[in-house]
Amino acid sequence: MRDHAETARRFLELHQPGRPLLLPNPWDQGSARLLAWLGFEALATTSSGFAATLGRLDGSVTRSEALSHAAAVVAATDLPVSADLENGFADDPDGVAETMPLALQAGLAGCSVEDASGRRDDPIYDARLAAERVRAAAEAAHRGPVHLVLTARAENFLHGRPDLGDTIARLQAYQEAGADVLYAPGLRRLEDIRQLVASVDRPVNVLAVSGAPPVAELAAAGVSRVSVGGAFAFAAVGAVVEAATELRDAGTYGFSDRAGAGRDAARAAFGS
Repeated sequence: MRDHAETARRFLELHQPGRPLLLPNPWDQGSARLLAWLGFEALATTSSGFAATLGRLDGSVTRSEALSHAAAVVAATDLPVSADLENGFADDPDGVAETMPLALQAGLAGCSVEDASGRRDDPIYDARLAAERVRAAAEAAHRGPVHLVLTARAENFLHGRPDLGDTIARLQAYQEAGADVLYAPGLRRLEDIRQLVASVDRPVNVLAVSGAPPVAELAAAGVSRVSVGGAFAFAAVGAVVEAATELRDAGTYGFSDRAGAGRDAARAAFGS
């Protein structure tokens, strides 16, 4: 228990404004070990990347599956691991709170809970309910000897609601509800990110997506963490599609050079 508490404490300490924690998202044990070998200081699971390993789309994984996957990633390295737990796998605050002890049992140092409902007709929870859900999660996450680092996510920009004012208001409410880290995936404009950072008193995570500012600019804006979501997982899927298409259509083996580099990396990472 002491080791677990220390790992969670260390994870939170890695969030330094101006020195953002680069938090890559492995999708299985092998990618976790590879990223640890590359020198990253912490890891986070990706709901979309994990779902892809099961041949499914994001949002189709059960709580049990997500937590079993998270425990496997935790076991793969000695690094702190945070888990993407989607909406906490419940609509009501009590249901979200029930997920937190299970996250601790999986050995996680942190987890995220989002305010996306998963419903097409009403994709974002009402602001008051969303804050209540974060409050219930925070109380459960912080109740015991291990301070599970809770990231609260405002999902407006991923669901066709690019309302910066509402997004900031939500994250301020989540801060007051006890969240340790705040996250609005989909923000790309540096001025919006600066405004968010200046409006809250918790570490801010930014998603590395096309069009987002580079890490150096995010650091200057006071960002504390940069994650990649499912991007690494789908980059790997894209490489397989490219290689398979070459073999099918051209009958050539240009992919062998990249495969050789990957094999060498795997030997180095997995042999250590």
